[in-house]
Amino acid sequence: VAKMDANNVQAAMVGVDPNEPGPNLEAVKRFPGRFFGSYHANPNLGMDEVRNIVRAHDELGIKAVTAFPSGLCPQVPINDKRWYPIYAKCVELDIPFACCVGVPGPRLPMAPQKVELIDEVCWFFPELKFVMRHGAEPWTDLAIKLMLKYPNLYYMTSAFAPKHYPADIVAYANKRGADKIMY
Repeated sequence: VAKMDANNVQAAMVGVDPNEPGPNLEAVKRFPGRFFGSYHANPNLGMDEVRNIVRAHDELGIKAVTAFPSGLCPQVPINDKRWYPIYAKCVELDIPFACCVGVPGPRLPMAPQKVELIDEVCWFFPELKFVMRHGAEPWTDLAIKLMLKYPNLYYMTSAFAPKHYPADIVAYANKRGADKIMY
């Protein structure tokens, strides 16, 4: 918290799981105004995962559901129907779905995170607040087009230091996309 104060950081999102106590869960409980929880979803768990999301929301007050489609085993593409109950629950709970998109940093196949897959999800779930995390590269131009098309689609600059932000994202943020880019 002292480091957050020193760098003028008001709040931070940290991953929590009601089934796994740890420092993130402790931070959310001790400093509820400074830390808020997110729950990392795995659609391979079916409706049990939807129940886990509800429990995390009810017990821990999570503010988002996160995902790493390429990091799942087996992998689950963004537009795979196994995500649909999770998307519907996020809409129902009025919390965003923040998903890694683009080429993953780890040496994993990128196909589940192709930006073009978001088009179908946003079309089927117009009320879903969908946040693209970790760059969307090399498809940032498509990410921008989709943000213009869908009012509930956003971009988060996570995983990059500001000097490495994609130039087209910076240009979009400085013009039409000021309300679509999260830092």
